[in-house]
Amino acid sequence: MMDVFYAALAGLAAGLFFSWLKLPLPAPPTLSGIVGAVGVFGGSVIYRWLFS
Repeated sequence: MMDVFYAALAGLAAGLFFSWLKLPLPAPPTLSGIVGAVGVFGGSVIYRWLFS
C-alpha cells in the first residue's frame, strides 16, 4: 500500500513541477486517456495471471 502512496506523491510532485515550468503534463490529458492507460495495465495483469 505504501507503493501506491509513494506513486501518488511522486505524481503530484511531477504535476506541480511540470505546471510550474509551464510544460505539458507527461500524462493523458483526459479521463478517457487515463482509463485507457489503466486498461493497458489491467490487460498485462490478466495476461500474466492466465499464462504464468
